[in-house]
Amino acid sequence: MAMTASRHRGPTGSDGPRPSRPWIVHVPFGVVVLLLLAAALRILQYHWREGAVLVGVALLVGGLLRAVLPEDRVGLLAIRGKIVDVVTYAALCAAVFYIALTITGGPFDMSS
Repeated sequence: MAMTASRHRGPTGSDGPRPSRPWIVHVPFGVVVLLLLAAALRILQYHWREGAVLVGVALLVGGLLRAVLPEDRVGLLAIRGKIVDVVTYAALCAAVFYIALTITGGPFDMSS
């Protein structure tokens, strides 16, 4: 069966109507990217610890969105299986939080 402009092949391989708003699946990824841009801005303003915490928050939000959204709505946040993605996001979030909250000294230290 040939595909027409008004139909697409869904995840199960069956033809179905196109979603009315196909861009909506990219909104969760967009939220995470906006958080990362805010983190980059804070880092560029020499508030690297706040920026690192925002990176951790972005990973946490990405993991939570991956956990609660269905497969067809998660967009670019889906990399592997749901459990692997959520555990990976959580582990990276914990690592970034740990680093941001425990590192002292170094070239970015503003305490002196």
